[in-house]
Amino acid sequence: MILLNFKTKIKMLNTIVIAALLVFGSCSSKTDSPATPDSPVVSQDPVQYGTPFTGVADARDAVIYQVNMRVFSTGRNFQGVIARLDSIKNLGVSVIYLMPIYPVGTLKSVNSPYCVKDYTAVNTEFGTLTDLRALIDGAHSRGMSVILDWVANHTAWDNAWTSTPSWYLQDASGNIQSPSGWTDVAQLNFKNTDMRKAMIKAMKYWVYTANCDGFRCDYADGPPADFWKQAIDTLRNISTHKLLMLAESDNSTLFSAGFNYTFGFDFYGQMKTVFSSNQSVTNFDNLNTSEYAVAGESNMVVRYITNHDVNSSDGTPLDLFGGNSGSMAAFVVAAYMKGVPMIYNGQEVGTTYRLTFPFTGTTINWSSNTAMTSEYKKIIAFRNSSTAIRRGTVVSYSNSNVCAFTKTSGTETVLVICNLRKTASDISLPVALTGSTWKDAFSGDTVRLNPTQTIQPYSYLVLKN
Repeated sequence: MILLNFKTKIKMLNTIVIAALLVFGSCSSKTDSPATPDSPVVSQDPVQYGTPFTGVADARDAVIYQVNMRVFSTGRNFQGVIARLDSIKNLGVSVIYLMPIYPVGTLKSVNSPYCVKDYTAVNTEFGTLTDLRALIDGAHSRGMSVILDWVANHTAWDNAWTSTPSWYLQDASGNIQSPSGWTDVAQLNFKNTDMRKAMIKAMKYWVYTANCDGFRCDYADGPPADFWKQAIDTLRNISTHKLLMLAESDNSTLFSAGFNYTFGFDFYGQMKTVFSSNQSVTNFDNLNTSEYAVAGESNMVVRYITNHDVNSSDGTPLDLFGGNSGSMAAFVVAAYMKGVPMIYNGQEVGTTYRLTFPFTGTTINWSSNTAMTSEYKKIIAFRNSSTAIRRGTVVSYSNSNVCAFTKTSGTETVLVICNLRKTASDISLPVALTGSTWKDAFSGDTVRLNPTQTIQPYSYLVLKN
């Protein structure tokens, strides 16, 4: 959802829960019926368009690329994305995540892409269903998956569903309510079985009709976990598709609902405080424990240094993380330490200006910083080539200024050292590493480790055995 940080979302969630308890305690609709969260939805499915993509990445190996159609090209449409599919592929991306593709409501609207007027239609500002299919086909032909942004918590006020008020949260007078803080949208009622079935049917529609490969689920803390389990169980019953499911939530219990990924709100927040408030880099070690406390072997946290929300509200990576060099060091930690990296369009060319909500202003200049693009390619290419980086076990040697760790898988070990300060910093290495010989992962040069390594400002060193 737009322009809300994690703390605001939690506050909003508490408000919604309290409101729901009050409403349903005094005025539950006669048309509501008990939900059956462990029962997949069975319905007549659309005819499958195209051939289901068999190259969907293992969840642990993905590199995710977020596309905001409104800023991506001067045409602000699917065709603008299609024209750059080779560039996205060459960056090393395996999963493209498209921001909402659906028509935007106009009643009480602020023109947010997350104000959905019709769950089974394409927003004409972006093109047609044929254009969307061409984009997904083009990604598939290049070995990339495509996931769609899904907004389950609420709809536009002029969504046809509002003609059935029982599908929405209502006050004591029967008026449909907004989620706290978002007056442009109407809050859905997840106690209504029919609404849940219609929502899941709409999700299935895109798997069949556009051949998409999963969903990034907006504000996943809004709908109850049992709805997500019902939805994901139903989607995974589509045996012809391997689907990736990303929850925009840091609630690791959603892994048990079937999500492959949660969202690294805390990682982003911690990175900000490391740079802005000089907090200790060792705090990342705590996150590596807490974010994966109940994760399964293949579940991952998506880590990022920007996205559509924070780029608009907080600033660009260059603003927040020490310019070009500092933002690259921050990205190395996001991409290599423990998680799956996500890149927001324009990040790879060092876009110096914010892409601000509702994203109808300046578009991206794709030639603005080709040197940075090359550096992103280099970092991602090594991640894609290294099982240790993608799936290995982390051992941290970080201190207050330097993020240092090894990743090991089988006989492969990688040592990563990133200075997240604007001055040179030292890192003391354990005896087991002192005097050992490594190869620079990027240059191939031989590097012999000293007991104390001095790392230049915002520099990083990646070594392999």
